[in-house]
Amino acid sequence: MTDSKRRRRGLKAASVLLGGMLTLVACGGGDESSASDSADGANKSQQQADKAAAEDASEAKISIAPKDGATNASINSAAKVTVSKGTLTEVTMTAAETGAEVAGTISDDGLSWQPDGQLERSTKYKIVASAEDGKGREAHENATFTTVSPENSFIGYFTPEDGSTVGVGMPVSINFNKSIGDKKAVQSAIEVSSTSGQEVVGHWFNDTRIDFRPDQYWQEGSTVTLKLKLDGVEGADGVFGVQEKTVTFKIGRNQVSVVDAQAKTMKVTQDGKTVKTIPISAGSPENKTYNGQMVISEKFKETRMNGATVGFTDDDGKGEYDIKNVPHAMRLSTSGTFIHGNYWGADSIFGSVNTSHGCVGLNDVEGAGDPNQPAAWFYDNSIIGDVVVVKNTGDKTIAPDNGLNGWNMDWAQWKAGSAV
Repeated sequence: MTDSKRRRRGLKAASVLLGGMLTLVACGGGDESSASDSADGANKSQQQADKAAAEDASEAKISIAPKDGATNASINSAAKVTVSKGTLTEVTMTAAETGAEVAGTISDDGLSWQPDGQLERSTKYKIVASAEDGKGREAHENATFTTVSPENSFIGYFTPEDGSTVGVGMPVSINFNKSIGDKKAVQSAIEVSSTSGQEVVGHWFNDTRIDFRPDQYWQEGSTVTLKLKLDGVEGADGVFGVQEKTVTFKIGRNQVSVVDAQAKTMKVTQDGKTVKTIPISAGSPENKTYNGQMVISEKFKETRMNGATVGFTDDDGKGEYDIKNVPHAMRLSTSGTFIHGNYWGADSIFGSVNTSHGCVGLNDVEGAGDPNQPAAWFYDNSIIGDVVVVKNTGDKTIAPDNGLNGWNMDWAQWKAGSAV
């Protein structure tokens, strides 16, 4: 056998071997096709199972508010679970960090759930809800949200108190704990109304204070309602209200007392009739009492008055006076104007000379224990919100925002300070 023949046989043998290898590869290809068919079958079977499961799924659809992941949520009315095409069977709300459960109630018809009380600020909550449809098939839903933080919320401190009876001069005064940038939005969420039908308008004194009053004093015997609907209202960039509250108070008899610093008397009128005339001692020529309409904002049977707190000091920096038991004191201004009893002055000064540092003094005894004293009578017959009009002092009219004294601004000016 020649070398060339051996080479041809070798090539032939190689060719046969290669052909075998090709055959083996072809067989392998046939196995992959079979596996693919098997996978397709499995996928089809799973799809059928998914479809069957979907067709048998509960029709009940649960909705949770706030949405999952929400921040700056209200602490009052944001949290709520509702269901359509079914009824709620169980709702659990917990504080995410502590696991403390929040009490809540499913409505009688089973269509909604809400917390029983106010939520905490700066707290992450988790709600897990279950429901079933008419066929008893269950549905489940859950959500997590975070309530608004103190840094991102504001509240308003208001006067007068809910359920109180006040005088005809008492405005609704609200002081916010943060500056309000969007005054229109905030004022629009506050409603003040009276059974008297009087028009009530709000006036902004600054970025944190708004007062509400009618043109004239409140009608005696009427009821005033304050509605704070500030929950979720954006008062400044990223700062939201959290209050939902209704307050009502009653207007008592119409008592207005007129202090005449020149005549050194005070005439107390009720419903337009003078019921008592009391001798007084107003501010001295060096320390005149403000003129104007002033509203009693606080009452103290006894209180301390230190001149240093209102700028009356001696050379040593101490107060020109420091009386620890001033009787029957009623505040007329933020800056320190009071109408109060005076036991340290001679009886002869009342009705004859003005001697005070700017307050209106009435004759009294130390200890506030004698009900027959003029100061005691006036204290006992006065309520928060009564008006004291001071005139003929020789001083300027008190600023409308110095106390609850917005009556010293005419109606046109008052309405000009409204944001709505």
